[in-house]
Amino acid sequence: MKKKLFYRLFGIGKISAEFQLAIKSEGLILSAEGIGGTITYLNFRSPRQIANWRRQWYIAALAVTETRLLAFRTSAVIIDVPFADGRFRGLQFSLEDETMLLIAFDAALFHDDWSGNIEYRFKTPLAQKFFDELTQKQKNQPE
Repeated sequence: MKKKLFYRLFGIGKISAEFQLAIKSEGLILSAEGIGGTITYLNFRSPRQIANWRRQWYIAALAVTETRLLAFRTSAVIIDVPFADGRFRGLQFSLEDETMLLIAFDAALFHDDWSGNIEYRFKTPLAQKFFDELTQKQKNQPE
């Protein structure tokens, strides 16, 4: 799997050492680092930002452990949801093609003072495996 240039040169889009230890102790199932990602805001409102439609590109990392889903934008955590957390059921997973995983959700799911929709896309050859694993984890969660 080809990594982004800034990942190869500077390690941007790498899972930090702190999270690497936590991920390994939780039982890593899948991970991808140095992959392309986008965030799309749709009819989005927060105290600091308003966007009817806005897209940003970044270098990402994605990991699934036995207990949670983690996603990183450059080095910042953008998704950290345990499977036992009720909010995990509010995430919508889909594939846009065989290499593009889409994670979409209502912005109010994580922030009470936000509204609209947020879509994260991750371009990785492992998109199908991530999709299968995450949808299986959702099916196994009690309602």
